[in-house]
Formats: sequence, structure tokens, C-alpha cells
Amino acid sequence: MIARLVPEHRLARDYHRFLQQLRQAGFRGEITPDYAMRTVLATDNSIYQRLPQAAVFPMDVADVGCLARLAVRTEFRGIVLAARGGGTGTNGQSLTEGVIVDLSRHMNGILEINAEQRWVRVQSGVVKDQLNAALRAHGLFFAPELSTSNRATIGGMINTDASGQGSCTYGKTRDHVLELQTVLLGGELLHGKPMTESELQSNVQRDGMCAEVLQSARDIADSHAELIKTTFPQLNRCLTGYDLAHLRQPDGRFNINNLLCGSEGTLGFVVEAKLNVLPIPKYSILVNIRYSSFMSALRDAKALMEQKPLSIETVDSKVLMLAMQDIVWHEVAEYFPDNSDIPTQGINLVEFSGDYWLELEQRVQSFITHIQADGSADRLGHTLAIGEEAVQQVYAMRKRAVGLLGNVQEQARPQPFVEDTAVPPERLAEYIFEFRALLDGYGLQYGMFGHVDAGVLHVRPALDMKDPKQAAMIRPITDAVAALTQKYGGLLWGEHGKGLRSEYAPKYFGGLYPALQQLKAAFDPFNQLNPGKIATPASMPEVHLTAVDGVTLRGDLDRTIAEQVWQSYDTAVQCNGNGACYNFDPDDAMCPSWKATRDRRQSPKGRASLMREWLRQQGDMGIDVLSQSARLRQEISLSAPFRKLRNTLAMRRGEQDFSHEVYEAMAGCLACKSCAGQCPVKVNVPDFRSRFLELYHGRYLRPLKDYLIGSLEFSIPLLARFPRLYNGLMGFAPIQLFLERVAGMVDSPRLSYLDFAGTCKHWNVEMATPARLNRLSAAERKRSVILVQDAFTRYFEASVAMDLIELVSRLGYRVYLAPFFANGKPLHVQGFLGAFEKTARRTGAALSELDATGVALVGLDPAMTLAYRQEYTKVSGLKLPNVRLIQEWLLEVLPQPEEDAGEIECSYQLLAHCTEKTTAPASVGQWQAVFERLGLGLSVLATGCCGMSGTYGHETRNLKTSKTIYAQSWGRLIAQHESTDNLLADGYSCRSQVKRMEGKTIAHPLQALLAYVRESNLHC
Repeated sequence: MIARLVPEHRLARDYHRFLQQLRQAGFRGEITPDYAMRTVLATDNSIYQRLPQAAVFPMDVADVGCLARLAVRTEFRGIVLAARGGGTGTNGQSLTEGVIVDLSRHMNGILEINAEQRWVRVQSGVVKDQLNAALRAHGLFFAPELSTSNRATIGGMINTDASGQGSCTYGKTRDHVLELQTVLLGGELLHGKPMTESELQSNVQRDGMCAEVLQSARDIADSHAELIKTTFPQLNRCLTGYDLAHLRQPDGRFNINNLLCGSEGTLGFVVEAKLNVLPIPKYSILVNIRYSSFMSALRDAKALMEQKPLSIETVDSKVLMLAMQDIVWHEVAEYFPDNSDIPTQGINLVEFSGDYWLELEQRVQSFITHIQADGSADRLGHTLAIGEEAVQQVYAMRKRAVGLLGNVQEQARPQPFVEDTAVPPERLAEYIFEFRALLDGYGLQYGMFGHVDAGVLHVRPALDMKDPKQAAMIRPITDAVAALTQKYGGLLWGEHGKGLRSEYAPKYFGGLYPALQQLKAAFDPFNQLNPGKIATPASMPEVHLTAVDGVTLRGDLDRTIAEQVWQSYDTAVQCNGNGACYNFDPDDAMCPSWKATRDRRQSPKGRASLMREWLRQQGDMGIDVLSQSARLRQEISLSAPFRKLRNTLAMRRGEQDFSHEVYEAMAGCLACKSCAGQCPVKVNVPDFRSRFLELYHGRYLRPLKDYLIGSLEFSIPLLARFPRLYNGLMGFAPIQLFLERVAGMVDSPRLSYLDFAGTCKHWNVEMATPARLNRLSAAERKRSVILVQDAFTRYFEASVAMDLIELVSRLGYRVYLAPFFANGKPLHVQGFLGAFEKTARRTGAALSELDATGVALVGLDPAMTLAYRQEYTKVSGLKLPNVRLIQEWLLEVLPQPEEDAGEIECSYQLLAHCTEKTTAPASVGQWQAVFERLGLGLSVLATGCCGMSGTYGHETRNLKTSKTIYAQSWGRLIAQHESTDNLLADGYSCRSQVKRMEGKTIAHPLQALLAYVRESNLHC
């Protein structure tokens, strides 16, 4: 069975003492030295992997000060600290082998909004989109835009001086920073703001660290003024981090913040910021231009920029093709029509915005006239996205470019290491021509996207980092690109910071690099703050910047996983760390457990990281997890329970096993499958979670609740014969206490008392058998449908199944009832994969036999119905039955509305099931189309997860998290409606969660349709 996994990296003794002293010194936040957390925080969105000694999560500024004071004590001068925000950096900026100081979990408050003076004050852990959501009510926004805006923190943006789309108009993060609060080593709080000469003089005359760093920075700015003026290239994306060129502002004031912005945590901990915010433009139009080649798109930049748009974004054919296979495409396909004999190989997205519609419309029309008359580029055509919603839909596709590039199917995948170079925009096409020639010379594929107007293009060469020969290309390619950018008057790092590419800093800074070292020494004399990046302290000539190939690569560890295992678990191991699952938005489905806990282990990226490490450790111990799994499914052994009991008792005595930490992360997953649909790389946690649980419980005993859930579909038809007895027992206090304390289940749902059999008899519903269906004529089969039952709507919510029968019957179709077959999804969720496979084969064969008759099969609950086309595909050799979602079938059979049907009144609002809307994204639009066919209106509310997700919310261990998830989105939306009469939800778990939390009933969409059909006496 699974061997004991003891972490090979134990906490170093000095770090152990430091963390003990930290707690004794009054640190109130979490101190986490466990191996699972360290593993999750060992990676970001880069090619690197550095295992930290621990992670700490400060509660407030006082905690950060406590940490900084302790670190300067003589005995702890070897302790290394690195600040971390969203952890989505592409260059390993926040990776360290010391202590991660995570400022995002607790220090994420918006402290003050001054709409009149247009500024905000925030803690460093606030997410960029979180801030803009709060500002929207005031008509304001924080301007620097980036593709990771839904998870990038303000502190992280400041530390990398982040910028992206629209930087030519709005500038970089630095341009919007008014004041900074930075905790320095020793615990002093530096209040950074523009200072007059007298204010500066007053500050440097004081005692302490703040005075010393200000003095050092002033001396360098004054003594190297001429060299500073001649060193830095004149670019929109000028050098970031230790930005000597902007220490003195044009108005003569001294601004230390321009030094701190982009410093990547090497000078101190930015804990709070006062930021400038701007009015949101009232109107936006995006011109989407298609080209026959990507180089044509780049060469067109000069002509497009003449019209001075807000921004110009570009995407190449590789990203475009990947987007077409992604959940995002159904939202944007209309803007990129394939109506030319020449395929689209590149696009430019040109945005115009303004506060006056007629003026904006005239600008766009002038721009279109210009490009139609201009023959300098081979344009295939253009479309317009008008209004904020349409513009944001297109930008959502562009923002997913980073993640989409990680979703190529080959082992060689685009890697970020030379992906944010910047050159003068007018030289971009020429530069990229040479860049492509360089990569072509290595025989590499690559994807490209970026900001044409700023001369920044994201280029990711495709490498299989598990192959040592391909990994060895990192050094020569980086060297060559660094030289190439200098040749064209540009920078190796134009947007995403230096991080572990800092070894090129001395060459770029030239004679100014010693000045950087002096600054580093003033702020960090013993090289404790994120060392090896940007600069080394002048006081420590023996230390050096970390080499670009001087750190462990993820591929170095990944290549130790057996190839067959790697391929089998590809949905876990291919996670590239882009962090799309860290989305802050509570009304977005992915990832509910992360949103509720703010624990990165409880996220798809965290679980994928743990799974990768677990597989690696298994392989190191000679364990073949594939043969192990096959053996478990065949195992019939009387000794197995005793072996599991022995191992479980050893676990309770404190036996060390990394598997337990992995289990905790997997057990917290709701198995909602939002990651499988929304993650750009399609990291499918429920899939590898089930496989892990199977292996884990091959060694350790299962909790009783696993058996109760897994057997539900088999036991409930029997129990349903005695509904009053069952419901009475479930309401009996001692039984409830037993279920909660021993079985691990709470709020067990009650069986329905309704007469389902009577309804079937009333509507002449017969049991579906192949023989009976084959006797039907072709016309009769066309007017018939088979209802595939699921345990939840059949036995716990029979009213919905009965209403479906009535609706279909009233529409003129004959309903047949498929015999009740266990679907097997609960078994799959709990990791009973052997039993699931047997169930799927049995049920799949029976339903396929019915399907072969030509009568449509329809399922009612979306999660259970989608299992036939998702989980069942994992069973080899199984013929999949075509079980339609109810809205898919209704859309097939309902007639198109008449053209003069009149205005549609939008009277209903849909709260869609998260599994359905993320893994079958067309389904929500299908509901809207069905309602439209009947002359009804249906709008869709943006919602996150309801927190139930099958039986997750009924498990005792998940109750608190389930309630938190519900409150974050569904609870807030329900509270906004005095009545739930017009609210609809098509997921059984969602409806049951609302009933549990609110005592309110939400109807299924088909029930709204039935009410209309009854009222209008409609027949088809």
C-alpha cells in the first residue's frame, strides 16, 4: 500500500528558533512550517521551484513590525524574508528558501475612499479588481491594468511596478502611488511621499533607519545625476525597481516611493498605500482587427497609433486557436468571424474611450476610415465591441492568454523566462523578426501576445522542462534575448519585474550598479530581504546575484516522476501556476474553497502542487501508483481492514506521513469542477482528488460518512418505501447527534412524501424498455422522451421530477421513465473508483441500450446528467449514452417564436449551477433561448458557488466553510430580493442549500415554464 511519506526537507534549526521567538515576541498571525504549505508556496507562475522554510501570515502592521524587529537581532541575521502577495509572478520574485511573509490573507482591507479628492488608502493585500469593484459605486477606478487583475494584489503591483494594457495612456503603478507605508528592517515605519528639500532635510536629520535610507538615496540622486540622465532608455516601460531616474520629480520634490516601486520586497515590506484613482470613462468601443499574419499585426502598430487610441493589444494565431477551445470563446466568437478564405493569424484590439458618445463615435469612425484608406498592412477586416460589457468580454479572452498558452497538448509548453521584453514601439516588428529567427534557430514553437503601443510583447518559447537538454536552453536563449533587447534600445524586463533574471541588472545599470548596491546596503545591510534579486549590498562584496539557472527548476523535480504517471495525472502536473483559481470575485464560480478559507492549499493550484509533490515522493520510494490503483480495485482481502486500522491508529499517535497533509487539501475540495471548466490549463481537481482518495484509503480507514454518501444511490430507493419512518428518524435528536458526531453528516435531507407513481399514472408514463420503445413508429419515437432519474430529484425533490413529466406531457410528448439506475457520481466524488467503474459500466450499458432506440434521453439534475459525458469518459471501452440536459432537449423541440411575438418581458432571473455553467458553458444561454421560445424573459445573475455542491455542505467538517461560501455570493444575492418568486435555480444542491440557509424555496426553471404553459394552455 502507500508507503509512509516523511518530508525530506526538515526545518533548519535557526529557522525553528526564529519562529519560536516570533510567537513569543507577540506575533498574532499564523506561523506555518508544515510541508504542504511550504510546497504550495514553493512555486509561482515561473519556471522555478524554491522550498521555503516556513510561511507567516501577519494580521496587521504591528505583526510585520514584530517580524522586522526580530530579524535584525544578531543571532537571526542569517534569516531570509520574502514578501508575497498574489504569488503570480513570472520570474520567481517572491520565491525564497527562507520565510515567506504572505501579506494577502489578512492585510486586505480597503481603509478609506475619498471620492471627492480621488484617492484611496488600502492595505497591501487588496486585490486590484476588488479595489475597482469598491470604487465603481463612486464612478472611479485604479488605472494600471494587467491580465491577472482578479488575483494580483496592490502590494504585488507596487513591488513590481506593474503595468499592462493602457500604460501609454495611464502609465504604470508608480504613476498612481501617492504615499506608501513601508516597514523597514528593525521595525521602523517609513512614510514615503513626495518631499520638498526642507522636508527631506528635516527627515534625514532624525535618528534611525528611515533617516539613513533617505540620506543614502538623496546622496546617490545628487551625486550621480548626470549618469542617471544618460543611462536609462527613454521608454514607456522604463526601468523598474531602484528607479534612480525618478527620485527627483520634475517639480523638484524628492520621492522615495519611486525607488520602492518595483523593488520586489528587497528594501522593506510595503504594508499600506495611498493611491490616485481616476473617473471611469463613460463609453468604450473596441475595434477588433484581423490579419493574415502576426507580423502584419505588429507592423500595423505605427499606423494604428497615429489615431491615439487608449491602448492597442495584440494576440497571435496560437493564442487565438487555444481561445477557440476554451470556455471564454462562446462569449467572443461573434467578434472574430471566419468569413475569409485567408485564415486569421493575428489580431489587434484597439480601444477608444471617452465621456461623450458622439465624440467617441466620431473618433472611431475616423479611425475606421483611416485604416480602410491605409494600405500599409494586410488587414482582413474588423468588428466593433461596443459598450463596457462587450469590451470586457473580448478583454477576458486576451487576459486568459497567459493561461491558455499553458494548455497546449504537447509536453513542450510555453515557458515564461524572456516574456516581457520592451523596445521602442516603432522598432517592435523589426525586433520581433529577429526574436523569432532566434527561436526558430532552436527549432522551438512559441506564442505571442502583448501591448503593441508600449513595445512590449509576451513571448513564451515552448520547452519540455522535464527534458534536461531543453531545460539547458534557458541560459543561452536568455543571454541572446538580453543582448537583442539592448541592440534595439530596450529592456529584458519591461513589465513583470526582474526576479531571478536580476543577474542582467549590472549590465543594464552599468556604472550605476554600485549605487544600487549602496542603496541595498542602506535598507538591508545583511542581505536578508529577498536576497539575490536586483542588487547585492555593497557591505557584503562576497554575495552575488542569483544566476538565471542557479535555482531549482520545476522541471528538475518533475522529471523524477515516471512518464506513465505524469501522463496519467496530467490534469494535476500540467498546472503552470498562473493562479487564475485565486480569483477574488465571490460571484465567480472558481474556486469556492479558496475564497472561503484564503488558504492557498485549498485551491486548484495548491492541490495540483501537492499532488505533483506527492507523486514525486511516491516515485522516489519506488511506488507505482498506477499498478497500486489497479490492485486496489481488484483486492479482496480479509487482512486489509486490520492493516488499515493499524495504520490509522499509528496516524492518530502522530505518525508522520505527507499523505495526511495532501488529504486535508483534497478533503476540502467541493468537487464542483469549476476548475475543470474555468482554469485555462484545465486543472481538474475532482478527477485527481478521487484517484488520491482511492489510494489514501487503501492504507487508512475511511470515515463513516464516505460509506453513507457512496451508498446513497443504492440505499435510498429502499428507504424511500418508508418515508415517514426515515424522516422521523432523521428528525430524532439522538440520531442527529450520532450522524453529526460519529458519521460526520449534518442536516440530512428529508424524503419526499409526494405521490410520484400517481403522477406517472396520471400522465400515462410507462417504464422504458428497449422492447417497448422499439415497437414505436418513427413518428412516435420523435414525439417521445425518456426521463433518466437521479436519486436527488426523484426521492428528495419529487415535485420537480413530477413537474417535468407534466411539462413534457403538456407540450405533446409521451414520457417514458428509465428504470432507476445508480449514476455513480457520489462514488466517484468519494474515491470509490472500483465501485464507480462497475456502476458506470452497468448503468452506461443499460442507458445506451435505451439510447439506441432513437428516443431522446433527458436528465434533470445538471451535475448528475453531466456525469454521463464527463466522469463516464474515464471508463475505458464504455459506450457513452447521450443523456441531454433538459434545456438542450427543450431547445431542440420547441418551435421558433414568431417574428411579431412582441416585446419580451424579462421576468425571471437564473442562478445557474456552477458545474453546469463552467463545464457546459452553452447551457446557460440555452435556458435563455428556451424561455425566449415561449415568449418569456430570463436574465442570468452572476453567482459563485452555493456551498452545497452535492453532499459537501452536509459533511460536518465542511459546515462552517459551506456557510461562508453561501454567504459570500448566494446569501448576499438572495438578501437583495424581498421575494424569491422570480428567482430560479436548476441545481438540486443549490435549491436545497437556499432552503437550508434561508428557509426559502427557489423554483427550477422548468417549473416557471410549466406555470406559463398551464396558464396559456399551450400545446405543441
